[in-house]
Amino acid sequence: MATASPAFAANPIELTSGFYVNPNSTPAVWARNNPGDARAARIQSAIANRPIGRWFGADANIGATVASYVGAADSHDKLPVLVAYHLPGRDACGGHSGGGAGNPAAYRTWISSLAAGIGGKPAVVVIEPDALGDFECMSEAAIRERLGMLTYATQQLRQKAPNTFAYLDGGNVGWVPAATMAARLDSAGVRNVRGFAVNVSNYYPTATSQNYAGSVVAALGYPAKFVIDTSRNGNGHNGQWCNPPGRKLGVPAQVGGGAEMLLWVKTPGNSDGDCGIGPGIPAGQFSPALAIRLIDGT
Repeated sequence: MATASPAFAANPIELTSGFYVNPNSTPAVWARNNPGDARAARIQSAIANRPIGRWFGADANIGATVASYVGAADSHDKLPVLVAYHLPGRDACGGHSGGGAGNPAAYRTWISSLAAGIGGKPAVVVIEPDALGDFECMSEAAIRERLGMLTYATQQLRQKAPNTFAYLDGGNVGWVPAATMAARLDSAGVRNVRGFAVNVSNYYPTATSQNYAGSVVAALGYPAKFVIDTSRNGNGHNGQWCNPPGRKLGVPAQVGGGAEMLLWVKTPGNSDGDCGIGPGIPAGQFSPALAIRLIDGT
């Protein structure tokens, strides 16, 4: 049954004057700590000075950490982009970014605290990248359990963070057919939040992702909103997903652009794992070499 998008207390885009640039992102910290490196100025200019999503995972004080972060953004009248990434058994298929909460109860406590930490501050949240694309590597029981956790996450963000636009991760055009993804999003509570995100940590061209997201919206049967990760899609996709060569930075974060927002969800220069052109670099670790290759498109 088609329903309207949920009501929000206020539009976080309208409450702020642009996106927040995190002064402590991994590229910013690296550039600050390596002023003598010839690459530092280029990385600072091309990446660290741009708005980038901040990923939140294991943290015993997640509520306070999030409150501090959104508070810093709010003090500058800017809109922060957060990524909730702590599901048990995450990255079931990829295997490079495993981990997450120890059990569903621990996850519920964590996501509830994250939502409470945002509170009434304006924010954008991308909920659990890969969570709805990994089903082929999971049992039916694990899938049901995951859908329950994601639905709870959408409920918590709707209830406790009324000025937040939250988007469930909707995979990418090369992973799950649009109609299948729409059914998964529906089962995960997408109608509780603003919509869904596509191309997170991937490379598909923006136009390709727009078409995919449009097909997902059509299958959902109501006007859900979507955002696209453009952090590394400047040269499109070459058939690889894990630190592939020849990729390039995409369009920086903006409102509109064929989606509700184009965002740098993935931090450019952060490794996808011990793979591709990043051998020996664990997932999530910043590499100046990877960053420069994204700047140059090599």
